[in-house]
Amino acid sequence: MRKISILVISIFFLFGCKQKSIVHPTFYFWRTNYKNKKVETDYLEKFKSKSLYVRIMDVDFNPDFQQDVPISPIKFSDPLPKTIGIIPVVFLVNHIFKDIDSSRIKSLATRIAVFVDAKVKQAGKTDYSELQIDCDWTKTTRDKYFNFLNQLQAQPLLKNKTISVTLRLHQVKNKSTSGIPPVKKAMLMCYNMGNLRKYGEQNSILDQREMDIYLKDYLRNYPLNLDVALPIFEWAVVFRNKEYAGISKRITKDQINDKNLFKQKGHSILYDLLIDNPAAGLKRGDVIRWEEISAGDLFTTSNFLSRYLKPEERNLVFYHLDTDLLKHFTDEDFQKVIANF
Repeated sequence: MRKISILVISIFFLFGCKQKSIVHPTFYFWRTNYKNKKVETDYLEKFKSKSLYVRIMDVDFNPDFQQDVPISPIKFSDPLPKTIGIIPVVFLVNHIFKDIDSSRIKSLATRIAVFVDAKVKQAGKTDYSELQIDCDWTKTTRDKYFNFLNQLQAQPLLKNKTISVTLRLHQVKNKSTSGIPPVKKAMLMCYNMGNLRKYGEQNSILDQREMDIYLKDYLRNYPLNLDVALPIFEWAVVFRNKEYAGISKRITKDQINDKNLFKQKGHSILYDLLIDNPAAGLKRGDVIRWEEISAGDLFTTSNFLSRYLKPEERNLVFYHLDTDLLKHFTDEDFQKVIANF
């Protein structure tokens, strides 16, 4: 009887105690001008962040020059804090890999390595350990994108540096067709997962149903080490005659709540614009879908991920570091999410 009791207790501890991950929380910085703002730097200190993920530039093909060029590269008005390392991030528009040839791939890798190195020095850093490439590759661009990653790793300026990539939900579920990038680690992007352009009440930033479909049965078996990115941003999605018309950066939550400007459709996240708003390029009758993330959303998502991610050391990155966005969350909110992992 005693042996049976010991066996039952052993099984309980084996299956009842989940191994925890070692988590390093930090942020993405996604604006085009870095200034050392105290509120933002304080959060990095609270998190004991070792590094900050900094978007360096977008890259797109310019038909006039017939080559891939930097779009809106970052400017460093201030250096990064001395205690914070930099993880540069380069966003590549997927379609550049549709018609690219091998010589252009090699040239692209070389020019990115040189450009990033110069920007890191402008940030006040002498070196960096990881470069992240952000690209939503598809089945048709997979081989050329993977070739580019190999060419990038071969660059002398990137010797002994880690190349990581971003990973969307569909690439996890459909790994047989999407392929596995030739890198050691990836950033699981847990946002922008719903249908942004479809009219309706869905929140396209974060949708638990989509996570169930694309991750629940596939995440644990993904073969790369995974960091995780969670959203803390908000935006106004514009529809005109129920057709997607873009994202307005000029509409704020205070404006949405102004009953002289907007009328809420029942208890939904849809709002009718009551008057013309030429400053925002909007017309009376346009519908705004106000999408935002709550502390509860983050907690639910982190709880879900903690059940299906392999326990390992990983970065947990919030998108993105911005004084106005941080106001929506307390220190306790963030700590509860971090503790979930």
